[in-house]
Amino acid sequence: MITAYPFSAVVGLDDLKLALILNAVSPRVGGVLVRGEKGTAKSTIVRALAAQLPPVEVVAGCRFACDPAAPDPSCPDGPHTGAEESRSRPAALVELPVGASEDRLVGALDIERALTEGVKAFEPGLLAAAHRGVLYVDEVNLLHDHLVDLLLDAAALGTCFVERESVSVRHAARFLLVGTMNPEEGELRPQLLDRFGLTVEVRASRDPDERAEVVRRRLAFDADPAGFAARWREEEAALAERILRARERVADVVLPDVRLRQIAAVCAGFEVDGLRADLVTANAAIAHAAWRGRTTVTSEDVRAAARLSLPHRRRRDPFDAPGLDEDQLDDLLSRHDAPDPDDDPDHGPSGPGPEGPHDPGPEGSEGPNGADGADGPTPEGADQSAVLGDPRGEDRNAPEGDGPASDSGAPGERVIAAGEPYRVRPFRVPGLGESAAGRRSRARTPNGRTVGARLPSGRLQRPHLPATLRAAAPYQRERGRTGPGLLIRDTDLRESVREGREGNLVLFVVDASGSMAARRRMREVKAAVLSLLLDAYQRRDKVGLITFRGSDAELVLPPTSSVEAGAARLRELPTGGRTPLAAGLRRAAEVLRVERMRDPSRRPLLVVITDGRATAGSDVAGPAARLAGTAGVVVDCESGPVRLGLALDLAARLGAPAVRLDALAEGGLRDLVRERRGGAGPAGGHRNDYRKAV
Repeated sequence: MITAYPFSAVVGLDDLKLALILNAVSPRVGGVLVRGEKGTAKSTIVRALAAQLPPVEVVAGCRFACDPAAPDPSCPDGPHTGAEESRSRPAALVELPVGASEDRLVGALDIERALTEGVKAFEPGLLAAAHRGVLYVDEVNLLHDHLVDLLLDAAALGTCFVERESVSVRHAARFLLVGTMNPEEGELRPQLLDRFGLTVEVRASRDPDERAEVVRRRLAFDADPAGFAARWREEEAALAERILRARERVADVVLPDVRLRQIAAVCAGFEVDGLRADLVTANAAIAHAAWRGRTTVTSEDVRAAARLSLPHRRRRDPFDAPGLDEDQLDDLLSRHDAPDPDDDPDHGPSGPGPEGPHDPGPEGSEGPNGADGADGPTPEGADQSAVLGDPRGEDRNAPEGDGPASDSGAPGERVIAAGEPYRVRPFRVPGLGESAAGRRSRARTPNGRTVGARLPSGRLQRPHLPATLRAAAPYQRERGRTGPGLLIRDTDLRESVREGREGNLVLFVVDASGSMAARRRMREVKAAVLSLLLDAYQRRDKVGLITFRGSDAELVLPPTSSVEAGAARLRELPTGGRTPLAAGLRRAAEVLRVERMRDPSRRPLLVVITDGRATAGSDVAGPAARLAGTAGVVVDCESGPVRLGLALDLAARLGAPAVRLDALAEGGLRDLVRERRGGAGPAGGHRNDYRKAV
């Protein structure tokens, strides 16, 4: 048997400990999303918590862990009469792998037997196994969106529904949901973030003494797991007992109306969308009061709950960092506070918890591994343009040197802020792909509209009933069928062919040379790349960023699902030097070659942003030939009354369409054509070339 690392032995991480305990006390809180850098004991502490949960009584032989005292009336293994034998077992810890299928998550119906034999056979999935326990999803941000939807729906409803054509199964699925993720690998959609009750940001301590203690305990555990666990047995037993008592107390905790109004005022003050935040904060405050041994919710409980339930609900776009201004929180709480007449001075807002030695830390404080250190969340009202490069207050007609730029330290280099992002025109990869589900290009996907039918290759997953019936109909007389209905054989079965959208790899190749800094072009280029990054986020793409300037090209951002990382790299991108266009194209070809080996099914979209002037390095003909055939677009940044059309020449070499920078916005091309209709085109005779290219 594998020995789990003791929960009480984890150093720091006070907010994470509290969030997990509140969910253990009251499943109504809605789960925990743990965001943090790698190597911060996220998985260790989740597995340690499962060992602290009280054991559960289950009906013997029931695959769905029904409670003998209150069995699920719709249990597929039921009905249970209450007279069955019961047994006690530890609360389950079920881990959902990133590559799990829908059938593995919710369970599988044997459609072949249902159609050919009329038998409803159901194989439970991981949601059934996690009932009355913990469901742990590591790297939850890498799960397919439809799986996250199913997972969160089940967590919210406490029920799993499995629907396959005309066959359906329902069973109870109440569990403590814990998801962990590294933000560098991509974010969850805001609507999915909102479905997690609480969220915690974790980072490794910067205190040398605390880091040394973490390593010391881990080495001791690895050397003798059983002995290390034995040394912490008393603390673990006390913690488990306290969780059990809090669970028994939570139903009796009263939420006074003044505290409910305080919760509503805080959620409204932080302008969170919807009312889920109010409900989660209320449930978390009740659980916190039960954990601290109180029977009435106090302002301290509301504050502790709000710190964990609101930060991830305040994001307005993918470039916003989650966070909460605690000064604003305290101000809202004080402005809508009123003393409760029945407050117990020994357990009031400033009173200690009933069992200090086992308390994970004073609420409202932040451990060294918490979220509010030097790299913590951005305060409310602070400048949110660190990533977006908000140009408010600038004179757009001022010379480039008057804009928000800073010297990078290298001669001739400057960092220029980006303009505001905007909605860009959609770009697609032609053809039909088979990559991960997304929203950009056409693809064969498990979830999408049905476009045809085919013979199943292996087990039947998505039956196409009309095609199956058509295949069986001509043979009914041969099979001796004379009455109503059809006799269906295995050879008649057909499965659906579905078409949806896939996510692509969008690789940006950005010209950061000195020529791009003229006439404020780099500001607009950065705004364009930010806009394309936002579009990639919405379409579930991976993104990569290559820049070229001086004498070489640099892979600034290796392909990743994190558009936030791309925006941060773009913000810091310096401009200056010559233009090694060929080096940028060579680096792009190499990155795409490596990515094809890593993920052959993900099709690339190359976005080259340049004015086409190559003033350093070799000729572009060779590198461009290596990229010929790759779907892409060239964004022409050339401006001014005299235009050489070099970006158009590059687009022709790549076999890609070209679009002017000022026509990149959705509707921009139509407006540009309308503006130029009846007037002279750009010098060099390229006006009609643009209209053909895009």
